[in-house]
Amino acid sequence: MAHQTIGEANQVVAIVGGGLGGTLCALFFAKHGIKVHLFELRPDIRTQKVVKGRSINMALSRRGRDALAYVNCEDTVVSNGIPMHSRMLHDLNCHTTPVRYGTHPDHQIISIDRRILNELLIDEASKHPEITIHFQHKFISWNREDKIVTFQNVSNDYVEFKVDALIGYDGCHSSVRAAMMKLDSVDFSQRYIDTHYMEFCIPAKNDEFAMDVNYLHIWPRHEFLLIALPNQDKTFTTTLFLPLQLFQQLTTVDELLTFFQKYFPDAISFIGRENLIETYFSSKPLPLISVKCSPHASVHGDILLMGDAAHSMIPFYAQGMNSAFEDTLVLFEKLKETNFDFPKAFAEYNKTRIDDAHAIVDLSMYNHYEMRHLVTTRSYYWRKKVDNFLYRLFPQWWTPLYTMVTFTRIPYKKCMDLRRGQDKFLGICRGIGYSIASLYLLKQLVIYVIKPLAIRFLAKRYLPNAVADTVADTVA
Repeated sequence: MAHQTIGEANQVVAIVGGGLGGTLCALFFAKHGIKVHLFELRPDIRTQKVVKGRSINMALSRRGRDALAYVNCEDTVVSNGIPMHSRMLHDLNCHTTPVRYGTHPDHQIISIDRRILNELLIDEASKHPEITIHFQHKFISWNREDKIVTFQNVSNDYVEFKVDALIGYDGCHSSVRAAMMKLDSVDFSQRYIDTHYMEFCIPAKNDEFAMDVNYLHIWPRHEFLLIALPNQDKTFTTTLFLPLQLFQQLTTVDELLTFFQKYFPDAISFIGRENLIETYFSSKPLPLISVKCSPHASVHGDILLMGDAAHSMIPFYAQGMNSAFEDTLVLFEKLKETNFDFPKAFAEYNKTRIDDAHAIVDLSMYNHYEMRHLVTTRSYYWRKKVDNFLYRLFPQWWTPLYTMVTFTRIPYKKCMDLRRGQDKFLGICRGIGYSIASLYLLKQLVIYVIKPLAIRFLAKRYLPNAVADTVADTVA
């Protein structure tokens, strides 16, 4: 197998992972005139009829939009998506309840197909002479001393590139992370939750959307849920999240239909009976994983982990892509602060980003519980009303957690800290309220129960019977 070395005289970066985050990161570097080699293990998705891998729709919000705006891609991406301003909750009786995401008209997220978004970003990257895209290149190794990264191409040749820095945007099973763990001490943890997922499609009905369009539709069922996000072709990408054990129990057509009829009766008509059966029995439930690691930057400042390679999360806060995009925003804040000194910028990024990355992984786990269970409880609605009421009164002092995470750039860790403070404040208010109510009830008890009983007792004990009976009648 042949070897070829490609060197660059100027500052150059290798980005492993030509998905959403990696391609956007390449555009950031190109904007600043830095040469980028962008490597992707798969073929060019623009040439593929079917793209293997995850296809859960993306939900673009503030953090992601700000990153896209930095490279002038926001308007193009948003125009290819559909805004969603609310959740639409479906109950067991086929009744629906809308729940708005926020209090302002611009509090909406954009539903967009993963493949469409990836193709838009690759198209944009292809326009920049600073970016060279290498499809079907498998990352092999990183030579720290010579700063040479090695790949294996589709011809099984090993190709070497001399670069100044290596960035891993190559997903939760990152090869770059594995290479960094061989060179440095890296804390790493991964967690598979019991819930798996399977994707269906709700087709258009008479060339129109089968359901209300500007909503994220949710069928919450405590231990599992079904969701549906709209597409521009008037279909809905629909995803069933079930414990693996339940998937394994649904082995016949009758069992599947009985299950859906019991828990998602209206979804059968939306998806279509035959479509439901065919998709279910031709698909495999896929796992959900979350990943944390520390540090994100190597000791020598030559490797940086970003996106899912550093902080993969389950999809229930719709922040996987948004946080990956925001990673690049944060990185370039540090690069500009350090005059594009890669080791210094990587070190500063590492200090800034780890706590936030861990926080959004944890928040995503919490939101899984909220989406499948809490949205069915009265306490959820009361808390939402209280949050929105206080937000309208004191917008500089009180912001709901979902609003902070989805519609601001407040660091994720600070979002969690602020929410804990809000919980503590409401807990104190609740305690004061209970105390006041208790004192009031105690007062009423003393006035209307204890006092009359005491008067009767004293009258009968110390007063003549005739007088005592008169007193007793008076306080009765």
